[in-house]
Amino acid sequence: MYTIKEATLADVETIRQLAHEIWWPTYSPILEADQIGFMLADRYSTETLTNQLANNEQTFLLLYADEKPVAFAAYSPHESDPQVYRLQKLYSLPSTKGKGVGKALLHEIYDRVRAAGKSVLELNVHRQNPARSFYEKMGFVIAYEIDIPFDKYFLNDYVMRKDL
Repeated sequence: MYTIKEATLADVETIRQLAHEIWWPTYSPILEADQIGFMLADRYSTETLTNQLANNEQTFLLLYADEKPVAFAAYSPHESDPQVYRLQKLYSLPSTKGKGVGKALLHEIYDRVRAAGKSVLELNVHRQNPARSFYEKMGFVIAYEIDIPFDKYFLNDYVMRKDL
C-alpha cells in the first residue's frame, strides 16, 4: 500500500537524501560522474529545494511504502503555455522499480493537473534514459528533441507530452 503526500519545507532533507540515493544508480550508465555530482549539487541542494518549496515554484509529492519514503515527484505550471503543466521530477529508489511507484505518482499528478483545469502534461527525459519506455507505456509521446546547455554540460533530452 502506497501513501502519497504533498511535501513541505520539513521534507527538504528527505527529498535531498532520496535524490542522492537514486541519481547515482540511475544516471551512472549514461552520464559522467562529475556531471551527476554537479547536477545533484545544483538541483538538490538544501537551498535549492527550500527555495522551490517556499516560493511554490514546484509542487513536490512524496510516496511512502510502509511509512518509508521511497519516491518523489515535482510538477509545476508551464512557463509559457497556460494549458500545460510540467513534470519536473519523478524518481524512485531502484528497489521499487516495476512495483507501480512511478505509475502511482503520475496518476496523482494527472488528477491534480486536471483539477487545475489543464489538459497536457509535459516532461524532459534524457535520450538514453531507460525511463523513456516507462513514459511511453504511460501514454507520453515524443514531441521533439532538445539539447540544453547546463554549465559545461548539455542535457540531451526528449520533450514528451501526454494529453490528459
